[in-house]
Amino acid sequence: MKVRSLLALLAVTFLWACNGDDPVQHKPVAPKKPKVETPAFSADSAYRFIEEQVAFGPRVPNTEAHAQTADYLAEKLRGYGAEVIVQEGTVYAWDDTPLGMKNIIGQFQPEKKKRLLLYAHWDTRPYADKDSTRAEEPIDGANDGGSGVGVLLEAARQLGAKAPEVGVDIIFFDTEDYGAPEWVEDSDFRDWCLGSQYWAENKHKPGYRAKYGILLDMVGGKNAVFNREGTSMALAPSVVDKVWRTARNLGYSDLFQDEVTPQTIDDNYFVTDIAGIPSANIVEYHIDVIPMGYGKFHHTHLDDMSIISKETLQAVGDVVMEVVYQE
Repeated sequence: MKVRSLLALLAVTFLWACNGDDPVQHKPVAPKKPKVETPAFSADSAYRFIEEQVAFGPRVPNTEAHAQTADYLAEKLRGYGAEVIVQEGTVYAWDDTPLGMKNIIGQFQPEKKKRLLLYAHWDTRPYADKDSTRAEEPIDGANDGGSGVGVLLEAARQLGAKAPEVGVDIIFFDTEDYGAPEWVEDSDFRDWCLGSQYWAENKHKPGYRAKYGILLDMVGGKNAVFNREGTSMALAPSVVDKVWRTARNLGYSDLFQDEVTPQTIDDNYFVTDIAGIPSANIVEYHIDVIPMGYGKFHHTHLDDMSIISKETLQAVGDVVMEVVYQE
């Protein structure tokens, strides 16, 4: 009886183990982290922010419109809960003109170590040097200057209402568009993007780091196309892949296309090369037209509110917000 009972007990134990009911044999599976809900981006709001910038007039350094716009941008960021730093300095244009520069920096959740950097330039071109008329007059810069800022102000509004899991810094760089005009020969690429060069060498916080950055430059035009910008692909291909993959997942492959443009000089070059923050540049650039480039509005008086598309603003805003909130 004792032997039979022992054999029966062993058989039951064997079956219990084979049925996988032994809690020692199985580690609990951690539940999947729920997807963070990305706030809805409002293209109407972004469009209004562009209108308000343009209403000041051309935002050319050393002008009253420039000073008024700087105050407006800083106040907007503060109103949405950002800690604001206005980084002031003097930089020198291609012709040695001293320019009073203001980089406007909004910090959301500055205590967080993991950070993303979103940026655009807010100044406008002092000449319409690609135009056939009034070439020496400044442009409105609704798209080139206004659109990236408009999208990021709407992003700031959302960041203030619902904090993502990462810290975010928004920088509006100044004196990006004061490079030598078309009629000047032998210009230097370092005559452009003076504000981002200044910041890259004098960051608003010692040792500041961000995981990556996204530049928004000319992101509001009608019939816009955002190909993979060549400098971004050379210096930060993984960031470009992240942004373009997000766009594809959101159904915006018609705007965010996969051709690679020639390498360009824009704020992302200096933020990546000098500051060491790999950055993707979302910028309108057409490859399938002759001549290829930024479009007919670029550095002309056509760059006014009439070329701004809420559909384009919506697509770019949706993509940037999704990248931030899913990080």
